[in-house]
Amino acid sequence: MKKGKQNSVQALMGILGFTDYGLQTIYGELVFFRVNPTNISVLSSASVEQKIMSLKQLYSLDPDIEVICTDSCECFDNNREYLRQRAAVETNPKVRALLEQDRRMLTEMQTEMSNAREFFFVKRYTGLKPEMVFSQINDTQKRMTERGFEVRRLDRGELKRLTAIYFAASMDGDKMPDVDGGQYAREDTNGTVQE
Repeated sequence: MKKGKQNSVQALMGILGFTDYGLQTIYGELVFFRVNPTNISVLSSASVEQKIMSLKQLYSLDPDIEVICTDSCECFDNNREYLRQRAAVETNPKVRALLEQDRRMLTEMQTEMSNAREFFFVKRYTGLKPEMVFSQINDTQKRMTERGFEVRRLDRGELKRLTAIYFAASMDGDKMPDVDGGQYAREDTNGTVQE
């Protein structure tokens, strides 16, 4: 690897930063809309067909909309594997029993949360001024709502949480700084940022 300036994850992913409405990337501004899911297991087949038709109509009106489905929680696989390996080498039976108990607890937690999925519509806006983006966002959200989808645009904290879960960083993504390492920078008395 070449010495000198190294790329951050943010730069490698093409993320430029947060905007008032979403996430600015080198490919345009991404705006995320949370979709309230519908339990189709309690709907009639005609209602399910209507939902499918509504989604088809939305795509025909706005083919650039993307759909994301993600877990709404962290994955504990690495922690469980660590506890399994640690228990395998532990010589004290009481400690081994505690490690196994912790591993079972993590398994139960993940099982309980595994059904917790979140769905998002993502719309990319390119080449627009900020005031035009706001107008386009309202039009997009209106089209979604008219097709029977309950949607809400993510705010900055929710967007941070989503990206943190996506990159398996933390459940506390909404508390992460806007800029990598931003929590370590401070301003001096002249307002200049110092490291």
